[in-house]
Amino acid sequence: MNPQGKPVLLATVFTDYICPFCYIGDLRLDRLRDEFELKINWCFLEIHPDTPATGMPITGLGYSDPLWQQMMENLETLAGEEGVHLCPHEFTTNSHQALLLAEAVKEDSAEVFYRLHRRLFEAYFTEGRNIGDTGVLTAIAQEAGVADATRERAWSDTRYEKRLAEYLAAAHELGVRATPTVFFGEQRRLDGALPFSEFQKAARAGAAYQASYS
Repeated sequence: MNPQGKPVLLATVFTDYICPFCYIGDLRLDRLRDEFELKINWCFLEIHPDTPATGMPITGLGYSDPLWQQMMENLETLAGEEGVHLCPHEFTTNSHQALLLAEAVKEDSAEVFYRLHRRLFEAYFTEGRNIGDTGVLTAIAQEAGVADATRERAWSDTRYEKRLAEYLAAAHELGVRATPTVFFGEQRRLDGALPFSEFQKAARAGAAYQASYS
C-alpha cells in the first residue's frame, strides 16, 4: 500500500508505438491509476520490423479490405470510449528508433519517459506524424523534455538493441502473439485492447494475488 492508500499493482506490458490497439490499451491502463499505484515493466516489441522508416501504405501489411475496414471500425469505437479522435490510419512506419529512444529515456526519468511515451502515441495516431523518421522523433523528444545526450545515447549504445532482443525472446517464451499483452503479476493476462471492465477485473485479481503473497 502506498502513502495515498492505493494498492501497488505490478504489471508487465508488451507494446509497440505503431500498434493502434496498444494506444487504446495504454489509455485503459492509465485509468487504472485512479485505483492502483501502477508499477509497469514496459517491454517493447517491434511488430513490423521490415517496414521502411519512410513509411508505406497500410495496404502493404496484407490485410484484406473488408478485414481492415472492420478493424478500423472497431478501433474507432474503442477510441471513442477513451475520448480520443484518431486521424485516418493510412500508412505505417518502422518503430525501431522510437523503441530505442523510449528504452533509453526509461533509465533517466519516469516523468520524462511518460511524457515521451504518450507523445509518441499521440503524434502517430492523432496527428499523423511519421515516428519512424529520426527528425520527427528528435522534435517529439524535445517536446517531451528528453535530453539531447539521452537521445544520442539511445541510437548509439548497443545496450538498447540487446534489450529489444531480450523482450522479443521473453515474448516468445511467454507465448505473446499480439500487442498489447498485459500481465498483472504472474496470474492475470490480457491479450489486446479489451473492454476497460476486463482491465479492471484482471487488475483487481492481480492486486489481490500480490497482496496475499506480500
